Amino acid sequence: MRHALYVTDWRKVDWRERARELGIAASAGGAPVTYGLIALCCAVFLISPLSGFNPAYGGADSLLAAQAGYFERWGVIPSELVAGSARAALTPLTALFVHGSWLHLLGNMLFLYVFGAMAEERMGRTEFTFFYVVCGYFALAAYAVVHADSDQTLVGASGAISAVLGAFLYLFPRARVTSLFPFLFFLPLRFPAWIVLVFWFVLQWLAARSAGNGPGVAYLAHVAGFAAGFLYAWVRFRGGTTVKSPATATEGESQP
Repeated sequence: MRHALYVTDWRKVDWRERARELGIAASAGGAPVTYGLIALCCAVFLISPLSGFNPAYGGADSLLAAQAGYFERWGVIPSELVAGSARAALTPLTALFVHGSWLHLLGNMLFLYVFGAMAEERMGRTEFTFFYVVCGYFALAAYAVVHADSDQTLVGASGAISAVLGAFLYLFPRARVTSLFPFLFFLPLRFPAWIVLVFWFVLQWLAARSAGNGPGVAYLAHVAGFAAGFLYAWVRFRGGTTVKSPATATEGESQP
């Protein structure tokens, strides 16, 4: 079946219907980049000393030493990155696929699974891959520049996934997502994406303002990634854009 190309005025788009169309298209096409990133992150974690499943790293003290060395080798150390060494310049790329714990990994992969497929379908596989890597690198580097004196290792895909959330906010502001809020006793409620994601961003911003540069969550990387993703989508897709004739689809669902 031939697909015509046409130009869409996004100011006149029915966002809910468009979300359905791209949701089905993502499911039918399999969103290979999104699912490939999830599989790669999980595989890296399972073979690393952090999962506890690889007997090659031993146990007790030897395992702890292996974990520390693993972080130093593959993670971002802000002071080294800002100093400008060639090896350190590559660490934001490797750190995107390293996670510090099962909770860290599963939380990130859940968000990527929920929001990545539709963003990939909208951008296309090649562009989405470029977007994910570049915005993820930027988020980690931005944190390193602000905390240039820190020797704490920074790992995780959070910056890149935050960029996906930012792009999703611009591309699908009215797509409805199911969210669980702890202060509402984890009652599942459905809201437009713009409410959920703006609320999430405000929480990250407030946390970043009060966080130091010691161990913990790198909220500033989340803020930088989200802003980069939103700005990219705004510059790239604002006004009219050329797209393929649509398929039909379901709404996106999430449980952040």
